[in-house]
Amino acid sequence: MTILNHTGVSHTIFRLLGIPGLEDKHTWISIPFFISYVIALLGNSLLIFITLTKSSLHEPMYVFLCMLAGADVVLSTCAVPQALAIFWFHAGEISLDRCITQFFIIHCTFIAESGILLVMAFDCYIAICYPLRYTTILTNALIGKIGVIIFLRSYCTIFPIIFLLKRLTFCQNNIIPHTLCEHIGLAKYACNDIRVNIWYGLFVIMSTVVLDVLLIFVSYVLILHAVFHMPSQDARHKALNTCGSHVCVIVLFYGPAIFTTLTQRFGRHIPPHIHILLANVCILVPPVLNPIIYGMKTKQIREQLAHLFFSKANIILE
Repeated sequence: MTILNHTGVSHTIFRLLGIPGLEDKHTWISIPFFISYVIALLGNSLLIFITLTKSSLHEPMYVFLCMLAGADVVLSTCAVPQALAIFWFHAGEISLDRCITQFFIIHCTFIAESGILLVMAFDCYIAICYPLRYTTILTNALIGKIGVIIFLRSYCTIFPIIFLLKRLTFCQNNIIPHTLCEHIGLAKYACNDIRVNIWYGLFVIMSTVVLDVLLIFVSYVLILHAVFHMPSQDARHKALNTCGSHVCVIVLFYGPAIFTTLTQRFGRHIPPHIHILLANVCILVPPVLNPIIYGMKTKQIREQLAHLFFSKANIILE
């Protein structure tokens, strides 16, 4: 479980406790976790399937939505099964390498989702402000490049943290009171100076998520400016409805994350299990509700879903 080096003993095996203080309720807590995970998997997989198989949905907006659904599947799959294993089987033992891998995938995916939401805001801006040039601006080649940039940005910003963690000597406690591995949550058990980890973590947040939020805000200021200068009320209503789903998804994605960050920074008297539950809400809620929101508010997706299920029902009845 440990290795010896020139600085002393360094833990290579850690134990995730789940939600400390609520161990006797883990079985009950696992029920909404499991149901949410199943809904997220089915909803996002169905969204990806419909987008890929229906030629009428091969448009930039739906391609970005497909990217978002894929990221939601990865995000929930990387976190929820581990939590369920802790809740059901007390299987919280995790190696340092596996812990770093889980952290890497979760944070990469989170930053990628933030980038996708920024691109979707840009998509809304082009659709409303330059509707006649929409297809000439958002070409397949550009969409492909955007996808590569989103992946490289998330990968390149998180990858250095692997080395920042691997350099540390984990000679303190190896018990992690959480359902998953986090950067600073793991680094705080090191005997080394972790100021580099803290400052680099802050740089990553500011240069990715915070920057994305600011650019999304600017995009919607420009969108609203264009909408309220439209001549007819019907045109304004149609334009607002076009980006209504995206606004809901933005609130769901950034809202819990901002609230969690604020409670961790200022809510020192809030019990630890509340912080952990909020961290899981950030990972669980968007993947569950994103396909539901887009399925309900996007006419083309509603029509394809209705066609898919009712046509199959008619075949069965016949």
